[in-house]
Amino acid sequence: MTFSWIDNDRDLKALLDGLMAETRVALDTEFHREKTYFPRLALVQLAWSDGLAIVDPLSCDARMLSQIFGPHHLIVLHAAQQDLDVLSHAIGVIPQHIFDTQVAAGFLGYSTPSLASLVNAELKIALPKGDRLTDWLRRPLTEGQKSYAASDVEHLFELHDLLTAKLDELGRTQWALDACEELRNRKVGAGDPADAWQKQKDVRALKPRTRGVLASLAEWRERRAMASDIPPRQVLPDLALQGIAQREPASISELAQSRGVDERHTRGAVGTEILAAVRLGQGKPLEIPVSDSDDVDRHLRPAITLISAWLSEVARVQKIDNALLATRNDILAFIRQDQAARLLTGWRRDLVGSDLKSLLSGELGLSFDGHGGLKMMRGSVSPEAPE
Repeated sequence: MTFSWIDNDRDLKALLDGLMAETRVALDTEFHREKTYFPRLALVQLAWSDGLAIVDPLSCDARMLSQIFGPHHLIVLHAAQQDLDVLSHAIGVIPQHIFDTQVAAGFLGYSTPSLASLVNAELKIALPKGDRLTDWLRRPLTEGQKSYAASDVEHLFELHDLLTAKLDELGRTQWALDACEELRNRKVGAGDPADAWQKQKDVRALKPRTRGVLASLAEWRERRAMASDIPPRQVLPDLALQGIAQREPASISELAQSRGVDERHTRGAVGTEILAAVRLGQGKPLEIPVSDSDDVDRHLRPAITLISAWLSEVARVQKIDNALLATRNDILAFIRQDQAARLLTGWRRDLVGSDLKSLLSGELGLSFDGHGGLKMMRGSVSPEAPE
């Protein structure tokens, strides 16, 4: 395998100008986020019809890659979700047209396969094993490390062609494309700092006032972490966050006595900001909003279990990754009859929408098929209420 190492803007521009004649480009990224709030792009691997290159974003302007992210290029990736997050932060945009080989494989009987397992199963090729602890931000990289990175895009076109042919045979190509577009349209990047409290454990057990203080502290921590580009736990560990919320300190000396707090959190601006966040939260008691499951009528809640069982059976029989077919939130949205429920739109509607409506209305029921599976049956018998 031969590849080019691109480490200056001039060579990157020449590469991208050449890629304008291509209709598809395979792409992968290497990145780190252990020591930062935002992911830090370390490499971008590209493959096209007759070449392969590794772009070093530490030495050239990665934002230039947006040139190939327009509608005229299909970007082929594997397990694209994290790549899209990284590209959004580093480049400011994501590709307008993608094909995710992992998503496509989910319509062909695979369950979130790794690239190595999919290449081995479909192409009978064993990808080289890399060191998971490789520091991709270190320079220079060894030739072995570069070759390993390049192998992540070397076979994506072959996979794209093979998977597309199989999808065509089953009439599922559009399903896969729609699922890839769903992935592309999902929210990328950092969440709303005001929602950071929801990541904490056991928040439902807290009193509204304590929960309000916790929410204020969590938002402050998130914003400071974003501004400093460090993980939130380095600003203030969860133990300290919860300890301060419970104690509600009014002074630096009281703050110092809170569980999980050390001198890093009491000196200078940090201590002052923590106390300000406590005061702000005290004035904003936080009630837990009704969850999606709580607003479903009690008598319909058994339908969640019933529909989940049926969807799992459909996924098994149709050889579709159950994670692609529906989440619990999808089922709740369907039961609430939300107009935008994913089970009532697109390929999911075509596959299960009609049966699910009949199941929920009572026109159809579920029965064991005698072979360990489930089948739909016309009508159902309702249990009689006790006299």
